[in-house]
Amino acid sequence: MTEVNFTVDSSGARYAGDEKKPLLWVLREDLGQTQTKFGCGAGLCGACSVYVDDKLVRSCVLPISTVQNKVVRTISGLDDELGQRLKAAWERFEVAQCGYCQPGFILASHRLLSQTPPGQSLKWESISNLCRCATYERMRRAIEAVHAERPSP
Repeated sequence: MTEVNFTVDSSGARYAGDEKKPLLWVLREDLGQTQTKFGCGAGLCGACSVYVDDKLVRSCVLPISTVQNKVVRTISGLDDELGQRLKAAWERFEVAQCGYCQPGFILASHRLLSQTPPGQSLKWESISNLCRCATYERMRRAIEAVHAERPSP
């Protein structure tokens, strides 16, 4: 048994248990943070994406022991200006169909836009998330709109 202390969306968190338990299941089962979704369990689909110390990770394959003294940010904690603009664009472009994959997609889009200066082309291949409802075109329009609205330096 191990003890892990970390932060989730600006709140302190503590887990005592199996050090190999995936972060996803600690978030969902132990902390009640169900906004992060289980998709494939193999780190492929991206539904479980969260930030750990500003690095986007697939939480379904990340052992809880790796987040000791780190900051975990879920879709609920994505409250910076870019996150708010992405969430608003998701609504404006009616991106969600079933909505299950959307928290992971918004986080992946946030990372893409954070790494792409205004005026530069977006590197779409950096988003490898999957959507069963195939709302990719609406997502793309929402992301492009947010990117186009960003002021140039």
